[in-house]
Amino acid sequence: MALKTANVLGVGQTADAEDMNDSFNLLNMMMAQWQRRRYMVYELVTASKVATGQISYTVGPGGDFDIPRPSKLESAFFRQQFNQQLPVDYPFTILRAREDYNRIGLKTLNAFPQFIFYDAGNPVGNLYPWPVPNNQYEIHITVMQQLQQFASMDEEITLPPEYKAALMWNLTLELYPFYGLPVNEIVAKKAEASMRIIEEANAQIPRLQMPGSLQGRGGSYNIYGDYYIGSAG
Repeated sequence: MALKTANVLGVGQTADAEDMNDSFNLLNMMMAQWQRRRYMVYELVTASKVATGQISYTVGPGGDFDIPRPSKLESAFFRQQFNQQLPVDYPFTILRAREDYNRIGLKTLNAFPQFIFYDAGNPVGNLYPWPVPNNQYEIHITVMQQLQQFASMDEEITLPPEYKAALMWNLTLELYPFYGLPVNEIVAKKAEASMRIIEEANAQIPRLQMPGSLQGRGGSYNIYGDYYIGSAG
């Protein structure tokens, strides 16, 4: 359908093997880019592991967190008394940059966890909770669901129904420059509209949170982690 819409194929014509293979590769490249956009992913999933006292954990196929390698963390928390009837969850503060993690002076400190840093390496990433939790805690990370990557041209599309139109219209846009054809404005508008429908369906906006330092709170300063503990009022 995308080849016909892009006018690569005429009425009654059948795509040859080379055109089908090129279009198939473009489709998978497009899906890999969609994977990195939060609004294109229809679900968040949470993976967990009991802490062992080590400084870091691998995240990816065959790793400590045996899931598809995520590009980043959406959220994270740790669970205390995870094997009891009433476990208690505490949110991690996510450090988004290696520079922030590098500022921690005593990286082997073993205490009540508070921060977590994810280094998105390849083929597996590395997760650094701090202070380092022991086996009394269970680490939970929430990441984007892995979008379907197609292994063959005969594979069934298992994405939500609204993705099918977006696949067709946006693949058509990918085909235009590939074959040196001018972009059809109607197709461009259809592609944009299909993406907005998915964005509206997948949008999840968390509640705004303000750092404690901006709320007039005081407390004791932790020189190792560059944060305040407790409140003066």
